[in-house]
Amino acid sequence: MNPKVSLVIGILCISFSPIFVKLGGAPPITSGFYRIFIGWLCLAPYCIAKRNLKIGRNELLIAVAGGIVFGADIAVWNISLLKISATVSTLVANLAPLWVGLLTFLLFKKRSGALFWIGTVVSILGMVILVGYQNILGLKFNEGILLALLASFLYAIYIMITRGILQKISTLTFMFYNMLGASIFLLIINQFQHNNLFNYPPKAWLCLLGLGLICQLTGWLTINNTLRHLASTKVSIALLSQTVIACFWATIILREKLEINEIIGSVIVLAGIAITFLKAQRKAVV
Repeated sequence: MNPKVSLVIGILCISFSPIFVKLGGAPPITSGFYRIFIGWLCLAPYCIAKRNLKIGRNELLIAVAGGIVFGADIAVWNISLLKISATVSTLVANLAPLWVGLLTFLLFKKRSGALFWIGTVVSILGMVILVGYQNILGLKFNEGILLALLASFLYAIYIMITRGILQKISTLTFMFYNMLGASIFLLIINQFQHNNLFNYPPKAWLCLLGLGLICQLTGWLTINNTLRHLASTKVSIALLSQTVIACFWATIILREKLEINEIIGSVIVLAGIAITFLKAQRKAVV
């Protein structure tokens, strides 16, 4: 598939995730489990038939550990979606690039460049407008926003854990073990919380199938396909559009309305994240 077409399909697919979670009505951690497990169930037969399961010990540990963190990220984000609007939750959960840059600087002393810090400041300004400076001064934080922030941090950890692994193993092999680890982790959490896993109406099952087949399987397969052909920076910037598309779906399907501070703050945060991906062009010396 043409990588640009693949990217568009992937973005459209993952943008439906908050809509399916809100419409389904299943517990958020249960929705997270079925999203990943259904995708894995469809992927597993192909991997087994093609014998795409060979993996080294270190790569296996990284794939499974990344899956556990990814499962936690999805679970926390789903909880956030039920507490605040789909648009705001999706936006805040996309702050992972900022966390990655900060963690890389703090842990590995790797300089991120001036544009990263400018983008970070812009995004923080957007978050202040989004949350409201009065709430920040009074330490009154919306629980849903805090959970979305935690989800973005978990996804940043996931990126750092799994960075470089696709250079050693195939995408399908990685996804097989990664999604298996996430599924087992979320199943254990569901059992611990005594969540109902089976008794749901048809509408809920359709949404769970949508999460697994559209958002997880199709969405991430097409995005991973794109990453093999296009620069990760361009893909990362393009993925920010899922927030705008999710906002459109939320307005049409969920009838959500945003306050003026949420709209302004969201635009500024998106701009800040986009700036962090830009690279300063070196001027040619004559």
